[in-house]
Amino acid sequence: MDALGNGGGFLWWRFPSRGRKHHPRQRRPNSSSSSSSDSIDLASGGRFLADFPLKQASIAASLTLTGDTVAQLRDRFVAHSRRSPESEDKDIVSALLSYHDWLRSLRMATYGFLLYGPGCYVWYEFLDHCMPAPTFLNMSTKVLLNQIILGPCVIAVIFAWNNLWLGKLAELPSKYQKDALPTLLYGFRFWIPVTIVNFTAIPLSARVAFMSTCSIFWNFYLSTTLSK
Repeated sequence: MDALGNGGGFLWWRFPSRGRKHHPRQRRPNSSSSSSSDSIDLASGGRFLADFPLKQASIAASLTLTGDTVAQLRDRFVAHSRRSPESEDKDIVSALLSYHDWLRSLRMATYGFLLYGPGCYVWYEFLDHCMPAPTFLNMSTKVLLNQIILGPCVIAVIFAWNNLWLGKLAELPSKYQKDALPTLLYGFRFWIPVTIVNFTAIPLSARVAFMSTCSIFWNFYLSTTLSK
């Protein structure tokens, strides 16, 4: 999900939503070329912020944070059960609520807000812009493109984002070699059915929220699979 430039802004701040009406900015009569230039600059700055998909970014951030929290709670529950299999409920609750990695949660939340939410929103708008008709061919093409383009991009970005926060960018190539392909293959088993539902039954405005919600279950599934 590259942040492609477009007149000084990012793609997801500039891409016109299908069906959105853009009203031209009213100009005052007898304005000079200098004032016109200033108006264009101000208008560009306003669209730069106004077109950012804040709702989708916020939803993605909250749900990636939820997914990370569920994963951390499960990890602590499994670790506590192995150490003290006959512990009381009070001890289990105490263990679950302690030692939460807030920096890890912040990493996931900022990834959802800055990258996953806006990037996926632009991706789905682009697909609907290119293939607006709800035909079987278009749906199949969207599912295929989601898996061969969006899936690898998401994995590449989240690995890079995580290693950037950890200060381990030098280890990123080995991380890709070790974990990227297995993660992608596991993802195919989960995301292909989810993507079909996303494109056939979910409206455009709710697709980022739907995919982010599914990512909560994906995080739990992945954690369960890797802990076997």
